[in-house]
Amino acid sequence: MNPSMDFLSRRGFLGRSAGSLGFLALQQLLSRDPLLAAGAVAPAHRRPKARAVISLFQHGGPSQMDLFDYKPALNRWSGQPYPGGDLEVHFDKQAGNVLGAPYQFRPQGQCGMQLSELLPHTGSIADDITLIRSMTTGSVDHESALRIMHTGRFLAGLPSMGSWVLYGLGSENENLPAYVVLSDPGGLPVDGERNWSSGFLPALYQGTPFRSGKTPVFHLQTPAGISAEARRHQLDFITRLNRHQSERDPANSEWQARLAQFETAARMQTAVPEVMDLSGESAATRRLYGLDNPVTAEYGRRCLIARRLVERGVRFVQLFLSGQPWDTHDKNAERLKGLCAMTDQPSAALVQDLKARGLLDDTIVLWTGEFGRLPISQGKDGRDHNRHAFSLWVAGGGIKAGHVHGATDEFGYKAVQDVVTVHDFHATLLGQLGLDHTRLHVPHEGREASLTDAEVTGAKPVPSLLA
Repeated sequence: MNPSMDFLSRRGFLGRSAGSLGFLALQQLLSRDPLLAAGAVAPAHRRPKARAVISLFQHGGPSQMDLFDYKPALNRWSGQPYPGGDLEVHFDKQAGNVLGAPYQFRPQGQCGMQLSELLPHTGSIADDITLIRSMTTGSVDHESALRIMHTGRFLAGLPSMGSWVLYGLGSENENLPAYVVLSDPGGLPVDGERNWSSGFLPALYQGTPFRSGKTPVFHLQTPAGISAEARRHQLDFITRLNRHQSERDPANSEWQARLAQFETAARMQTAVPEVMDLSGESAATRRLYGLDNPVTAEYGRRCLIARRLVERGVRFVQLFLSGQPWDTHDKNAERLKGLCAMTDQPSAALVQDLKARGLLDDTIVLWTGEFGRLPISQGKDGRDHNRHAFSLWVAGGGIKAGHVHGATDEFGYKAVQDVVTVHDFHATLLGQLGLDHTRLHVPHEGREASLTDAEVTGAKPVPSLLA
């Protein structure tokens, strides 16, 4: 090794070299090797039922009583003062009377699950999903409720569920990130990158955003004018620098991580474009996801890419929407119609496609927002936030199929039967992945930190959700 290398910092070299390799996009790939991922736990605590998760996250709080939780009393009392007692109202000055459900409900599937007419495609997979109508959360504010759903706490700066899963299990594909975020081309969701942050866990466990278009990952492609041979020489030189530094500081595992990441970068240059290229998908598959319809094409494309990612061993995939479109403070009926038209077919297609390919058995598909809505109107035709009840559906990975879990009161305001907290739900999902939520923890600020913090929250898995 040339002694002059001691005087050339790695940061300085990279700052002057031709093009970056997208370190942030590549960091968590190292987690495939537990020996290099400092502090990672054993690959699994028990035999897993699932190996991957696809989260179809619906920012804003979808209205449970208009989509999933049939409440005839809403229409009987529509326009009259709410008779059920006090409500926790977020925007109290705009609180109105009971607001009826604007769309019809129909029984779907052999299980007879009652769903809104806005969700005909979700109705077609009713026998494949569990619908939880008794979810509750701890906050009525978007940002803090989002953090509870993603990280288990209302405070910022904590690891997301995807990061915990990756920390516990590592990756199955050395050529792709183990935790991928399929972002909305329209922009970031509310709370931005905190939705997929690794918090106090090493940055290699954070989500890697993939964008639409020709450059899904920034700085991944070799800059124009640099040959493959020249790039190989660059990588070899950087590897020598890293190895030299690692020999000088053997206790620092980050250098071992860097050695692996540069090799992974070269592999990603081929693997990422391949997984994003849908030209090889059949016409029938493209129609299934709604790629032939401008209303469903964009969301359908991301759902299809999610299938392709888990098919190739990606551990955790999340789809997000720009802003918080399900936050229907006004024009509730109109906005629900448009959002369901965009997401219903692709979401159901994902479950159908995974099932047809034999992937649903070990892939969990989750459709959820951060909280629900109130049974009264906000202003003329909107609905306010509600933390006391919301609905979500989940399929695959050993989850019970064709099942409705829990119930709310007569107006859908409060979960009253078989209540499931967000922490309980996290514990259940981790368990299906082979992880004991009470053992998946790391030391942080003088205590053992975890996704569920069971000693404080009382979190426990929900066996009745499981097949």
